[in-house]
Amino acid sequence: MQYPLDECKLVYRVLHRNLTQFPELIDTQFLEDLQRQLQLRAQAEGVDISDHGAWDAWLGNEVVACSTRVAHRRVLE
Repeated sequence: MQYPLDECKLVYRVLHRNLTQFPELIDTQFLEDLQRQLQLRAQAEGVDISDHGAWDAWLGNEVVACSTRVAHRRVLE
């Protein structure tokens, strides 16, 4: 990754947090590439990226239980 890890995490958190307002971001190559690079880095550091709590913690997000996360989901159109 050519940018500082903390900056990449910040950009990813901001983009991901705003997907409901800008659903066109979901299918962008940039977001896909950024997520993949962050996932590779997290895995290299021993993070189980399939564990949402571990992934959120590594990104610097507040860890939220899956039951809470699912309860607040909306269908994007």
